[in-house]
Amino acid sequence: MDRIAAPVHAAGGPEDVTARQDSTVAIIAFVVLVAALIALFRFPPALDYANHYARIWLLSGGIGEQPFPEIYALDWKRTFTNVGIDLLATWLGPLVGADRLARALLFLAIVLPPLGAISLHRALFCGRHYWQIAMLSLGWCATMIGGFINFQIGLGMALFFACADLRLQRRNPALLFGWRLAAALLLTVMHIFALGFYMAVVCGLEFSWRFDVLRSKAWLTRLAGRLALAIGACALPPLALYLRTAALPNAGGDGLGLVWNDGVIPVIMNLLSAITTYVPVVDVLLVLPLILICTRAIRTGDIRMHAGLAVAACGLLLLSCVAPLHMLGTGWISWRFPIMAALVAMAMVSPFANLKRRQALLLALVVNLAVFGRTGWIGWNWWLAQKDVAAVEAVLKKVSAGAAVLPLGHEPEIVGDFAHSNRHFAWGLDTFRHLPTLAVPFSHAFVPTLFTAKGKQPLTVLPPWSEIAVPEGNLVSIGVLSCPEMMQVYKAYAPYLSDWRRRFDFILVANGDIPDRYVGDLMPAGLTLIENAGFAKLYAIDKAAPAEPPSAPAGCAAAL
Repeated sequence: MDRIAAPVHAAGGPEDVTARQDSTVAIIAFVVLVAALIALFRFPPALDYANHYARIWLLSGGIGEQPFPEIYALDWKRTFTNVGIDLLATWLGPLVGADRLARALLFLAIVLPPLGAISLHRALFCGRHYWQIAMLSLGWCATMIGGFINFQIGLGMALFFACADLRLQRRNPALLFGWRLAAALLLTVMHIFALGFYMAVVCGLEFSWRFDVLRSKAWLTRLAGRLALAIGACALPPLALYLRTAALPNAGGDGLGLVWNDGVIPVIMNLLSAITTYVPVVDVLLVLPLILICTRAIRTGDIRMHAGLAVAACGLLLLSCVAPLHMLGTGWISWRFPIMAALVAMAMVSPFANLKRRQALLLALVVNLAVFGRTGWIGWNWWLAQKDVAAVEAVLKKVSAGAAVLPLGHEPEIVGDFAHSNRHFAWGLDTFRHLPTLAVPFSHAFVPTLFTAKGKQPLTVLPPWSEIAVPEGNLVSIGVLSCPEMMQVYKAYAPYLSDWRRRFDFILVANGDIPDRYVGDLMPAGLTLIENAGFAKLYAIDKAAPAEPPSAPAGCAAAL
């Protein structure tokens, strides 16, 4: 059956009448609050955002300013997917400005996925149920805090396109096929995972509301035909684009570069990425009431479910467990599927559609507290991060145009203290890794870790700068400068560290107000502290200083 519901009481008084639910006011409030957070905090602690910002600035016209014509070039043949924000930066950036465009894209990355799920829920269940407020909680997840802007926007687009698909399924098949071709093309350009998500949702919608139709062979035959047409329409655009593109993302000559979630604990942590932000314990506590609502609705029988979307959600959940963590030079692939599964799971059910007025108000109170409590938690961490951003901006004022900046960091001994909760997310990953790339728009300087991955970005680095650039990079501990063995290990991942004294002019150290776990605050000889802003420190490099330290500090042994 497509519905399991508690009986509605016969009208006898105000408390016996099913209450009218309306989620609109809360949804508008959430959108306004997100817009306010983005307006207040220019660079929130979202891992990749600062790097995307620097690239958006270049594509919006900055690439024509000195010294960048000699450093960067555009080659749109390098990729066919993951270029949505790059295209918008090229088209709209010169008109609206890089800063406004970057903030608008971040706003869309947050609000589009939950709004798309809400739109699909309203199309399926024909109402503005309070459960839709709960979906807003999925605006905050590991991929969003990771700054996966193309991916996040693509998820929202896929859900809105699925709503249109649902309305077209009973109309002209040719029109439906044409719509799917167009939707697949747009989603492929935005992010290839968004296209996969769209295909999963569309296949779920083609399936019936009920499971008992599986007993009919005729229905199964028709379903197989509809699914084949849907998958075929969605597969044609990426195939055509791939045939015209030079390359897919690669792992730097390391084949597929597969890294797996090998064990039960890593898989569980991977599944929790659908709700994880800065401190996982806080996230679980704030999401727990929403889980209890569903379990309570199942026990009372007041719940409706779309069977086809349930199958799609289960498929995405399975992929969450078996997908590799890294592949083809792309990180955190398995993180992409839990948020997809969560969005579909919340859109496919409608718990407590039949409630009396007092019960409905209680439900509204619980979901509002959970959603806006999580948003308040995010806002607190964004506020904390502004001191760190200000520190980076302060030291960048001392960087001369055309200089080469080597980004390093202090790796802390302990991660997760509430005083600096904004500096790490998910399971100890730093959020400040890409703040040094702001040297590109703010100082007109070169940073080796700007995103220029072949197969994912159209931006490319010209020689000789390409010799000290990597397509994607981490923030290496300052210990690498004082520990020869550590340097040998990290050269494989960061080849720009070779002969760093000759190749770079400045060192920008992030997380500098917390001692590095390996060497504390020790820096090698030949570096002059130009600016100490606490979180960020800037050193000038004396190119005539000795290349190797006389002896390795004792803490170097812990790095091996």
